[in-house]
Amino acid sequence: MPKYIIALDQGTTSCRALLVDLNGNILHTTQEEFSQIFPKAGWVEHDALTIWETQSRMMTNLLSEAKVSAYQILSIGITNQRETIVVWDKQTGIPVYNAIVWQDKRTAEYAQSFRDTTNGDYIIENTGLIPDAYFSGTKLKWILDQEDNRSRNLICGTIDTWLIWKLTEGRSHFTDHTNASRTMLFNIKRLQWDQRLLDLMNIPNDVLPTVLPSMADFGYTIIDGYQIPINGVAGDQQSALFGQACFDKGMAKNTYGTGCFMLMNIGSNPIQSKNGLLTTLTCSNSDKPEYALEGSVFIAGAAIQWLRDGISIITDSKETEKIALSVEEDDVVVVPAFAGLGAPYWDMSARGAIFGLTRSADSNQIVKATLDSLAYQTCDVIKAMERDSGIQVKSLQVDGGACTNNYLMQIQSDLLDVPVERPLQVETTALGAAYLAGIQIGIWTKDHVIQNRKVDREFNPNMSNEVRALKLDRWADAVSRTRGWVKL
Repeated sequence: MPKYIIALDQGTTSCRALLVDLNGNILHTTQEEFSQIFPKAGWVEHDALTIWETQSRMMTNLLSEAKVSAYQILSIGITNQRETIVVWDKQTGIPVYNAIVWQDKRTAEYAQSFRDTTNGDYIIENTGLIPDAYFSGTKLKWILDQEDNRSRNLICGTIDTWLIWKLTEGRSHFTDHTNASRTMLFNIKRLQWDQRLLDLMNIPNDVLPTVLPSMADFGYTIIDGYQIPINGVAGDQQSALFGQACFDKGMAKNTYGTGCFMLMNIGSNPIQSKNGLLTTLTCSNSDKPEYALEGSVFIAGAAIQWLRDGISIITDSKETEKIALSVEEDDVVVVPAFAGLGAPYWDMSARGAIFGLTRSADSNQIVKATLDSLAYQTCDVIKAMERDSGIQVKSLQVDGGACTNNYLMQIQSDLLDVPVERPLQVETTALGAAYLAGIQIGIWTKDHVIQNRKVDREFNPNMSNEVRALKLDRWADAVSRTRGWVKL
């Protein structure tokens, strides 16, 4: 009877479950979107119970549709949207407030207050992060500060912790190094919650989960009477780095998801960025940390979703490739700073804008310019990464849903002036979680991950230096005009 690994991939807009065989092949996938909640301008929330119900249903459907029994599952790996935070009553298991999503900006003014202070310097040096509402810590403080919450019997966690707690029926309250490193509360050098920062934000230690390496024993779930261990946990971007087999210093990947996230392995030395990047922990099975430089683009695939759901000029994201290829004019620039600007700008006051509109401009030009914006933002991050690391990126490994768009991958190669390599299996985020679980239980090694990575297509640059420089200059000008729109 064949055996399998299940990967649970809990994203910003959907929950997925994937069945992976012992050769690392994805055999079946289930997926379902869930609702986004926008109570006020700049506020983004999820119903944590809906996330759990949707994720649990996807796992049940996976087994049913693939005709696989619970006793055939060797282990579960989890990967998740990272900085989103949930707080719940540990007796009832009921969240006291909606999950506050990584895109949420309600704590922007509070986070801004740390910058240009000794506390801000301490945060950068010890957490690897820049003080920003993006990270979990200020969101957690906001929830705890609501009426009566500090007097209640509460625990918290990022989405991985919430899923582990629900899967284990309250037996396990854990997170992993990668997710903890995105809270702005975790010391990435000492690998522990930072007491100075907890005191600064008035966050009690006993609400926080225990932190383990990404490959560890996170407890077990019971399905049809069978105990199935959870052995791999990682935030989505570190999971993708692992799934892309970027194990050596200098290797880099970019994931085109709801946001766009570029990571470069920098080894055991936590470089402090001078160019607006973050230093974050990578996946491991020990307390000997390795690090990555990361550039976070807040709005990438979410901009395509906005074209569909926000202004209704497309009905399906798959249309965008054909539309972009049909457009000859190149005058419109879209800067999708809907949640401010991430790396390398870190400007919470920026807002989205469309430039270059004329009477002849149409919706197709806006679609093309929105796709282009993903490539431009990635260029900004990679150039900052090269300055910090002293390593020139010679090729870019890509993954995530939007990397299947051939137009986007070609313009990315053109703007970077390097080859872009798309793997045969683009679901490297989910595969990373499966690999973590499989390595922990001894069925795989890192060599297997390396051997299993195969290139589907390589995109090579085909743009003159003059055109490239003109486009990048125009993009930089457009970005500068979006900054400082909101007064914090």
